[in-house]
Amino acid sequence: MFITFEGIDGSGKSTQIKKLKQRFEKEGSKVKVFRDPGGPVVSEKVREILLNPDYDVDPITELLLFSAARSQLMAEKVLPNLKEGIVVILDRFYDSTTAYQGYGRRSVSLKEIHELNEIASHKRAPDLTIYMKIPFEEAQKRMAAKEKDRMEQSGGSFFKKVIEGFNRLAKEENRFFTVDATRNEGQVHEHIWEHINSYQSK
Repeated sequence: MFITFEGIDGSGKSTQIKKLKQRFEKEGSKVKVFRDPGGPVVSEKVREILLNPDYDVDPITELLLFSAARSQLMAEKVLPNLKEGIVVILDRFYDSTTAYQGYGRRSVSLKEIHELNEIASHKRAPDLTIYMKIPFEEAQKRMAAKEKDRMEQSGGSFFKKVIEGFNRLAKEENRFFTVDATRNEGQVHEHIWEHINSYQSK
């Protein structure tokens, strides 16, 4: 099974991914967790460039770098593990590219971004996408003490466009499962686990 988590920073993705991995392992499943961008050495190097606030990165360059890192992650980590029957969980995937570079940056048309996403993902869509939905203001409170990377420094109007993008995707894509990320961690986890069990029993 291939599961991705989406949402803006501060939504609690990392916490829920950790809980889900532990739950799967408790049930006897093998699980691998990766971040996008990240994973393989090549992708981690690209991540360093993308998130470094010292760099001024053109929006189209940004789009292409995220996609390049994703392609390497898919080729080197995700697809081989899925082939072995291992559950793969990703912290972000191409829906973040649609939301951030499409709706947020408006770097190129959404049609072109969807085409690029298909190429960079090696035409493998997630089975389930968990969307951790949270208002921008609440996420900001949670992130107040954290040093912001280049993407996180983009400002409120940018992130509101990103949230609009995620909300649109959640309506358009059947694989999306929207979670109220303002609820407590335990409630959120149980809500996610119930949905995964429902999916697996189909």
